[in-house]
Amino acid sequence: MSDDMEDYDDYDFNYDSDEDDIGDEDVEIENMYYNSKGTLAEQEEGYITEALQGFQQVVDMQSKDKGEWGFRALKQVIKIHFKMDKVDDMMEAYREMLDYVKSNAVTKNQSEKKINSLLDFISQSTNIELLQRFYETTLQALEETQNERLWFKTNLKLCYLYFHRKEFAHMAKLLKVLKRSCQKEDGTSDMKKGTQLLDIYAIEIQMYTQQKNNKKLKELYLDALRIKSAIPHPRIMGIIRECGGKMHMHDELWEQAATDFFEAFKNFDEAGATRKIQCLKYLVLATMLMESNVDPFTAQESQPYKNDPEVAAMTALVEAYQNNNIKNFEKILKTERKTIMDDPFIRNYIEDLLRKIRTQVLLKLIQPYTQVRLPFISKKLNIPENEVEQLLVSLILDNRITGHVDQVNAVLELGDETSGTNRYSAIDKWATQLGSLHNSVVHRLQW
Repeated sequence: MSDDMEDYDDYDFNYDSDEDDIGDEDVEIENMYYNSKGTLAEQEEGYITEALQGFQQVVDMQSKDKGEWGFRALKQVIKIHFKMDKVDDMMEAYREMLDYVKSNAVTKNQSEKKINSLLDFISQSTNIELLQRFYETTLQALEETQNERLWFKTNLKLCYLYFHRKEFAHMAKLLKVLKRSCQKEDGTSDMKKGTQLLDIYAIEIQMYTQQKNNKKLKELYLDALRIKSAIPHPRIMGIIRECGGKMHMHDELWEQAATDFFEAFKNFDEAGATRKIQCLKYLVLATMLMESNVDPFTAQESQPYKNDPEVAAMTALVEAYQNNNIKNFEKILKTERKTIMDDPFIRNYIEDLLRKIRTQVLLKLIQPYTQVRLPFISKKLNIPENEVEQLLVSLILDNRITGHVDQVNAVLELGDETSGTNRYSAIDKWATQLGSLHNSVVHRLQW
């Protein structure tokens, strides 16, 4: 973690708003706390050290009779040590802060609010070992305090940590514990805890998406959509909808995928999450795959992002697709590789897109003719003749073209339904039977 102190404008120095209920706290301690906060606001290294000493003095002044000001000062000390990458000092101060919670030196509401704030603050770290250490230290302290909400949130953060580390066995075990906390005595889900259940489903759905376990993914996705009693954070519903969209894409249910990606985009947009741009790109992808002529940017919610640099390439791709302009389509894929082809999810469906645009161009191209030479089609589609033949055969089998391919003369003969469809259907059936026979022989040999 960087020691660069220029990042302190992200430090959130004005996070304590509950200043009204001071009561009869010692004026000297109160003044020392606020003077230290004022010094910290200078955001220069010398002042930060001075502020740290001031906060530590507040803690020392309340060491015998722990109270609110020492608790608040420790929160500031932890944040400063975190920014200065002094992990051991930070953890020592955090354990001392947790002692305030365990000894009931502060109210349950105060402790929950401050520790929640710290959990969110520390979560920005990329130091996985630090995060695990911080969460586990929190959970150990919470065993004594019986704070269910804070326990749930900390475990959920630990779950996300396991997810990013791909420790799915640990993650699955912790998810079971979290689910049990949202069940009634008879083992059924407690719908009064619908919001917490959706939090659990969101992370579990991501796990099954990573593992490509589509069966479990479908079950959870449907379970999540059935919960109507919750008021989830829009980011949670964004995660669920995005994973649902990917699930539908896997099953080639393009229209349902487009619906989910649009819902995910709206939720992420409401949450102010950058993931909205990615979901908008996925929406465009699904719209093209469902061969819709509707521009996904005509919607009120998506229109402002049409010219976003990250989305512009997909916008151009839609235009080329709808105009059946193969050359432009392929050119955009090459020139905008970073924003399109570098996304593994989008890259998986590019061949499907190319096939669809070639199909559209091909059907339009052959419409006026009774005979078309394969080299002519090859040139127009910008693909080799063998790929043209494969495409034609599949379209004949799907009854989208009536005719057959004369392989000797490399000509597509149109209008002869029986010699085309029947022939290729027979070949297709024969190939399927051969495949079944091969599998049967292999199975017997294994026995």
